[in-house]
Amino acid sequence: MRADSSSSVSVRQTLVTWWNDNLPRAGFWPTLRCFIASLWAFLRESTPEQRRRRYGDVEYDWDHRVDTTGATVGWRDRLLGVFHSAYQPTEPAAFHEMLQALPIDYREFTFIDLGSGKGRTLLMASDYPFRRILGVELLPELHSVACENLQKYRSPKQKCFALESVCGDARTFEFPAEPLVLYLFNPLPEVALAEVTLRLQHSLTQNPRKVFVLYHNPLLERVLASSDRLRKIVGSLQYSVYESV
Repeated sequence: MRADSSSSVSVRQTLVTWWNDNLPRAGFWPTLRCFIASLWAFLRESTPEQRRRRYGDVEYDWDHRVDTTGATVGWRDRLLGVFHSAYQPTEPAAFHEMLQALPIDYREFTFIDLGSGKGRTLLMASDYPFRRILGVELLPELHSVACENLQKYRSPKQKCFALESVCGDARTFEFPAEPLVLYLFNPLPEVALAEVTLRLQHSLTQNPRKVFVLYHNPLLERVLASSDRLRKIVGSLQYSVYESV
């Protein structure tokens, strides 16, 4: 596990990057309206009532003595999440349904979660005998909690013990040249997801291999669907599964 982290992500730089990514595509006024709507949504989600509602995802934590709930994420990381991707832990039943839909021998694959937050998916993935499991999280505060969770986690179901959390930007992440199961819980805005998809395509060109992409809450599925190196093999309202070609 890699417990070191970079300096905190700047709120100002996050807003500037978000603005610069959206302005060329949408124009000034639509971008401004979207910005104001995003801030208003953040304020609505900051009420005590909404915070209590977020504790609805805490059952997994009670069972495993870890902290992966969205209710304990601070206001700063929630604000950053508005313009990157809001933190929301994966529901266990949906996660296991996706993994069990894969026609693979898990021992041959590395599992990677881009936007791994507090690391719940890394813990759940360890129920399967992957070669290794890696999470990539942009926000140092969430990454730090993930490292603590990886150290504390104990389960009789655990089959993979090579777990690591890395603090880094998915946009610049270099995909390992080995068979991969890549998990995305709608972790990126459209421009960033397009950049990651291009990097994955380049990696597949340089090192042809089998890669599966599990896209949970596929709001921007059109980005993956536009890739000529990926094809959809499974889909539902909750998720889509793509395979490298």
